[in-house]
Amino acid sequence: MNDTIQNPFSSASARSFTELPLSPGMQSTLQQLGYLMMTPIQAASLPLALGGHDLIAQAKTGSGKTAAFALPLLTKLNPRRFAVQAMVLCPTRELADQVTQEIRRLARAADNIKILTLCGGSTMRPQIASLEHGAHIVVGTPGRIMDHMERGTLNLEALNTLVLDEADRMLDMGFYDDIAFVAKRCPTDRQTLMFSATYPEGIARLARQFMRNPQEIKLAEQHQSNKIRQRFYEVSNEERLEAVGALLRHYRPVSTLAFCNTKQQCRSLLEVLHAQGIYALTLNGDMEQRDRDQVLIQFANRSCSVLVATDVAARGLDIAQLEAVINVDVTPDPEVHIHRIGRTGRADEEGWALSLCGPSDRHRIVSIARMTGNVPEWHALSELKDEDESPLVPPMVTLQILGGRKEKIRPGDVLGALTGDAGFSREQVGKIAVTDFSTYVAVVRDIAREAVRRLSAGKVKGKTVKVRAL
Repeated sequence: MNDTIQNPFSSASARSFTELPLSPGMQSTLQQLGYLMMTPIQAASLPLALGGHDLIAQAKTGSGKTAAFALPLLTKLNPRRFAVQAMVLCPTRELADQVTQEIRRLARAADNIKILTLCGGSTMRPQIASLEHGAHIVVGTPGRIMDHMERGTLNLEALNTLVLDEADRMLDMGFYDDIAFVAKRCPTDRQTLMFSATYPEGIARLARQFMRNPQEIKLAEQHQSNKIRQRFYEVSNEERLEAVGALLRHYRPVSTLAFCNTKQQCRSLLEVLHAQGIYALTLNGDMEQRDRDQVLIQFANRSCSVLVATDVAARGLDIAQLEAVINVDVTPDPEVHIHRIGRTGRADEEGWALSLCGPSDRHRIVSIARMTGNVPEWHALSELKDEDESPLVPPMVTLQILGGRKEKIRPGDVLGALTGDAGFSREQVGKIAVTDFSTYVAVVRDIAREAVRRLSAGKVKGKTVKVRAL
């Protein structure tokens, strides 16, 4: 059915983007964006994808995979043809937004390429209106893309590239039938590119059904184990939840992602952490999109110490500067364990991966050790010390301003209001996120109350706004 390709670029010199058959405009954009050397997944997949092959590439979040599929689809695009020529399916709205932004950056040298994000959680009417005006690329979640196809508002006759991003996550979330529905209605002579961090059975099933002799790329690159320090702690089931607080007080990470195997365990852990005075939030699949956005914004801007989630709820999540991952429950799937802990220790950062193991988890740890080739480092809870008596408090506070994209508010407007009339310094302001109806800005904790007062008394973009601290 397919051929497994080892990295075709073995020599270091061939790893530059200038080796690729890309237009001068695209080469110049890559230079401006600081894309000089390819990551391993880009070096292995881009020559094949640009050559028109269907691809199944095993790549984790943060490996540079977006550029690995964005460059081939942009290369084939005809900007003068206002029809959907490429479509990217993603598991979550957060990932779809990230992918859209990245494709926009890469497409900036081309004439007026229109990219639309089509996800649930937003009303249909503006999306339908945007589609009527014409788009070149759509990025979205399978359910919403399917809705548009059923209504006849999304025409895919001109489609030449279909991308499945984080395909394993989409399968885990139960999207197999939706993906099949969409793929079946795309032109058969298209190119299909599938990216997945793990390789469950459903991937092979999708490939057999919808791909043409796909080339398969599996990179032997694990996360750099020297950047992620793993420790395993033996616990009884009764002490498991209390132990999370003990780990946090001992290691004192600023941001921690805590994984539980069930939604109920997430709720129980949240109660325990709140009782210990630790500022934690949870994500679950039942949340409204707006609430989910609020939680993720607070975690990403460092105004929440711990995010508690199941694997399904944490799909598509890529948080920079994550100091620790705690496996409250050990997952039965070793690949999922590797995916969980690989969210820390990114770029040049180091990270902790701390796992709590009950007596029945031993066989799972053996499977993980066999897969990673590492000997587990075991520790006792009694070693954990609460060296620093001060409470674990996040450094930032999130302010919510009522008004967002619909009011044409941009991050620069908020930064200008805080550093101008309100009189704060640039260093006291953190990340700014603008959604359709709200804008969120992180400020240093000790100025939060005063920042609310001064912003409320002043103006953003010439208008008085309502502000509150979350």
